[in-house]
Amino acid sequence: MTDDQNKNQGDTAIPPARGLNGTAQLLHLADYGSVQPARIIAELRGYWESLRQGRAIPARADVEPRGIRRALDYSFVLERIAPGAARFRLAGRHLIDLMGMEVRGMPFCSFMNTSSRGRLSDVLECVFRGPQIAEIRLESLASYGRPGLDGRMLLLPLRSDLGDVTRALGCLIAEGEIGQGPRRFDLMEDLHFPVIPGAKLLEPSPSAVGFAETPAPWKPRNPQNRDETSAAETGPEAARDTTPEDRRARFRIVSQRDDPVPPLSRM
Repeated sequence: MTDDQNKNQGDTAIPPARGLNGTAQLLHLADYGSVQPARIIAELRGYWESLRQGRAIPARADVEPRGIRRALDYSFVLERIAPGAARFRLAGRHLIDLMGMEVRGMPFCSFMNTSSRGRLSDVLECVFRGPQIAEIRLESLASYGRPGLDGRMLLLPLRSDLGDVTRALGCLIAEGEIGQGPRRFDLMEDLHFPVIPGAKLLEPSPSAVGFAETPAPWKPRNPQNRDETSAAETGPEAARDTTPEDRRARFRIVSQRDDPVPPLSRM
């Protein structure tokens, strides 16, 4: 290459960015390109469809990072550990930035506010049991040091090495400045799609709560004998309407009427 070519090339080359003090400044491409959740979701779902190869649900072993290069930072793999519960097996850089820590091994509900975790659990169980696809719209309200975020999430079922649907491929994309972590979201809307067109969907149902029923109020029993009288006297009404002296007066001294126990024989 001649000197003239070098000179021309130097004239057209983009000079490095400089800070206020004249030092070189590192530029991140992510700072100049806006996040496109719809494109990332479409790419990940298209990759999942390509793995099926005539099957209803692809296998976890078929998923390779190089197949989702552009969506890799936003992607994750879940493992079902209980009904409605899962943990992160793998997670991209974007999820780590949102939480401010490594999320691998953490519960899937860690990204949600307490009020939305029940609904997320129901949606997640439908993804595994359906199986079916779920797309979720999220929102994180602004607070001190945390600007508002709008997020979208996609959940795609996968089969484990044993053949059961206990894995899921997904992505989480939040638009806006992350601010101070950890960031948690509210579930605003969830949509469901069958893995096979025309198949019946399993609608999320509220989780059953074992202690939701109110216990029946206590009622004093009609005394019929001494045992029932003692039970009635020790109920809540008796405890509230009597003084400690009255309650101590009900104590009975039980004497041993049988012959005393013979002393131990001497050795």
